[in-house]
Amino acid sequence: MIDSGGLDGRHRVAETPSAEERSVLPGSRSDRLALTVWLSSWAGVMFCVALTPRALPGSFHQGQSFLSRWNHWDVTRFITLAQHGYAGDPALYGDDKGWPAFFPGYPVVLHAVGLVTPSLEAAGLLISLVAGAVAAVALARLADCESGGTGPYAVIAMVASPAALFLFAGYSESLFLALALPAWLLARRGRWEWAVSLAALSSFVRITGAFLAVALIVEYLTGPAGRRLRGWRPLPLLAVPFLPLLVYTVYQWNRTGDWMAWQHAQVVGWQRNTVWPWESFLTTWNAAVHTDNQFTLAFRVELVAAAVGVLLVCYLLGSRRWPEATYVGLQLAALVTSSFYLSIGRTTLIWWPLWLAVARLHVRWRPAYAAVVAVSAPVAVLFLLIFTSGAWIG
Repeated sequence: MIDSGGLDGRHRVAETPSAEERSVLPGSRSDRLALTVWLSSWAGVMFCVALTPRALPGSFHQGQSFLSRWNHWDVTRFITLAQHGYAGDPALYGDDKGWPAFFPGYPVVLHAVGLVTPSLEAAGLLISLVAGAVAAVALARLADCESGGTGPYAVIAMVASPAALFLFAGYSESLFLALALPAWLLARRGRWEWAVSLAALSSFVRITGAFLAVALIVEYLTGPAGRRLRGWRPLPLLAVPFLPLLVYTVYQWNRTGDWMAWQHAQVVGWQRNTVWPWESFLTTWNAAVHTDNQFTLAFRVELVAAAVGVLLVCYLLGSRRWPEATYVGLQLAALVTSSFYLSIGRTTLIWWPLWLAVARLHVRWRPAYAAVVAVSAPVAVLFLLIFTSGAWIG
C-alpha cells in the first residue's frame, strides 16, 4: 500500500526539471549569459565605430556622422524601400530596378520603428539590437538542447565571426534569425503550430524562409518530435511558411506583370544568372586572384565562406543531421550556382548549425574552439572598419 505522501513526493521529484531542462528555461543562467554576450558585443561595436575617426585620423570615416557610417550598401536600399516602397525614390529616374530582390518584411518593420525613432538609420540599429538579443537567446537554448552548457559559446562564435557586423548593421539577418531560430527550437520541441507561424513570418523577411520551410518538412518527417510523435494529421501545417512566398510573388506579379520578378531583379540589379557551379567558381576565382580593386578582398572572403559551407554540409550529412543539411545545403547550392559568389560570407551568419558545431568544440577540443574565436574576432573588427568606411566586404 502506497501512502499519499510517498506518491506526492515522487510526483514532486518527477516534476523537478533536470539540469539540461533548467538550462533552457526562460531566465536561465544560459539566457543571461547569452544576453550578456550579445549586449556587450553590441556596445563594443558601437563604441568602436564611434571612436574610429579619433583613433584613425585622416581615414574615410573622417567627417561622417555616427549614423552615416552605417548607411551603406543594402542599408541605403532598405531605407529607400521603407520610405518609398517598391517604386523606389521618385526623384531618381529608373530607381525601381532590382527592388523586388528585397522581401518586404524588414522594410515594413523599419518603417514602423522609424515612426518612433529620430531616423530610419537609428531604427535599423535598434531593430538589430532587439532582434539580435532574441536570436542570441534562441541560439543559446538550441545549443543547450543539443549539447548542454554550450549555449553561450555558440553565441560567442556567432558574434565573433568575420561577417558579424551585419548582425549589428541595419540589415535583415538579425530579424530573420529572431524569427527562424525560435521557429526551429519550437519544432524540435514538437510545438509545430507556433513553429510554422514564426517560420512564415521569416519568409516575409528573406527568401531564406523557403529553405527553412523545406528543412522543417524534413525535421517533421525524420525528427523525434515530428511524425513519430504527432502522426500525419499536422502535416498540412508545414505548407504555412510557403504562403508568404506565394503572396509576395502574386503581389509583384500584380505590380510588374512578372511572375519571376524576384529572380529577374537579381539579373537586373546584380547581373546574377543561374550557371553551372564550376562557371561560378572560376568567375569568382579570377576576380579574387587575378584582379586588384575594391572588390578583390570581398571575393576572397566569398571563396573562403563557400569552402566553409561545403565542409559544414559534409559534416551535417556525416552526422546524419538531415534537416540542418537541407537548410544549409539548399542555400549553398543556390549561392554557388549564381554567376559569381555574392553574400556567401554574410549568409554564414544565418547558418546556425555552424555556430552549434563550433560550440561543440568547446566540449570536445577547447584549444580548437579558442583558436577559431581568436582568429575570427580580429577579422571581424577589420571587416567592421571596412564596411563603415563605405567599402564592400560581404
